[in-house]
Amino acid sequence: MKLSELFENISDIPKDMRESNVSGVTSDSREIEKDNVFVCIEGENFDGHSAAEKAVELGAAAVVTQKKLGIKKEINVKNSRVVYPELLSNFYGNPEKTLKICAVTGTNGKTTIANLCAQLTRYFGRRTGVIGTLGTDAGGGLHYSHDGPPTTPEPRKLYSLFGEMVKQNTEYCFVEASSQALAQHRFAKNCFRVGAFTNLTRDHLDYHKTMENYFAAKLSLFDNCESAVVNIDDEYGKKAAEYCKRKGVPLKTVSICSEADFYAEFIKIYPDKAEFIFTDRSARKSYPVRFALTGRYNVMNALTAVVMCSLLGFDMSGLVNALESIKGVSGRLETLYSGEFTVIRDYAHTEDGLEKLLSTLKPLAKNRLICLFGAAGERDAGKRPDMGKTAAKYSDYLIVTTDSPRHEDPQKTIDDVVKGIPNGVLYEEFTDREKAVIRALEIAEKGDIVALCGKGHEDYQAIDGEYLHFDEKEIVENYFKNGR
Repeated sequence: MKLSELFENISDIPKDMRESNVSGVTSDSREIEKDNVFVCIEGENFDGHSAAEKAVELGAAAVVTQKKLGIKKEINVKNSRVVYPELLSNFYGNPEKTLKICAVTGTNGKTTIANLCAQLTRYFGRRTGVIGTLGTDAGGGLHYSHDGPPTTPEPRKLYSLFGEMVKQNTEYCFVEASSQALAQHRFAKNCFRVGAFTNLTRDHLDYHKTMENYFAAKLSLFDNCESAVVNIDDEYGKKAAEYCKRKGVPLKTVSICSEADFYAEFIKIYPDKAEFIFTDRSARKSYPVRFALTGRYNVMNALTAVVMCSLLGFDMSGLVNALESIKGVSGRLETLYSGEFTVIRDYAHTEDGLEKLLSTLKPLAKNRLICLFGAAGERDAGKRPDMGKTAAKYSDYLIVTTDSPRHEDPQKTIDDVVKGIPNGVLYEEFTDREKAVIRALEIAEKGDIVALCGKGHEDYQAIDGEYLHFDEKEIVENYFKNGR
């Protein structure tokens, strides 16, 4: 590719640089190669502008800056972070023009909705990709995230995946759009056919500092969408719907509590499924649904997925039929053992996530609800006592342990959680999560539900800079294999 092609519709470039060859685009100073375009981005810990001269010495075709440095091969732009995904989009052949990319944002529900959408479109024989917490799938199979990468990859990885999907003739891609990814402008403009908002509760304030900043990052998704689906049962969702209306973004609302454009009523929750009536208000049609995931919040996830796919042109009655054939999502209300008692694992790792999960499981437990959970190290510590308080609200017995402590003292995360547990509530503490899981299994009695919360699909723990193998599914299977 020529430099003039790379910058087409993005920025003017000097005439003497237009015919320069481009071999790649990167913002990582450690990976600069000859004929790369190096984009200088000012981050929290490193300013790429400090590596600009080094990039020229290494043979970069151009250096993109937002601070005028006066160096050779410099192309100055207003905001290099915003320009970066635009350049990547051009470099990979503008994949969003061919690939129908849709995004889900919100505190909880992103993974479930993105994967439900993928299963729904594949039901109709469409090749579909997914990018998110579980891993990446360009349309030919999931490549699981074993090393704990971010929910939404950095721009170069993201656009290389989009480009690969186009090569593989993938038609649709459903992306989990994290608040950090949106705040950092990892997507090119006009990237999404459909964007969805699930809910907003406290999380990631270590990064965003305030709920206002957190919400603003989520809202920015709708500056980039052809149409939107919003959960209006959530208070922030109502604000998101108003934002879409002000911006002129075509909007569909969903609800399980009141009438919206699409809503569910007569909801019945069972240990292994949910049943409800799904209504399309404008079409004046209702459909009875049996869905293989339990919990009212999963009814909302199902509604959101169906409406997203309908906006892509899929027939509504066909989508409802497809929904009944859907299987679960790894690590989301996943049953690991069902016998005298039941063991499930779930990714719930926030106050709201625990609230939704445990309030669903509590009435389903014939005896006790035993909850095992922990708070992640080096993440928003302010939410930890609230997690303890919420878990105590629904559980008969708590086992407080670690999640991924990273470089933080595991006992410190436990102590922060315990601050929120009211006096008189029964709980135990374990800094070793495997011992905590085994203890939960040892004390379980007939009719109990044991909820392993926080790790979900993950098969690792991040400890002191390493990703150590840790799979709760394996631990549970081995426990019963060896004889309880």
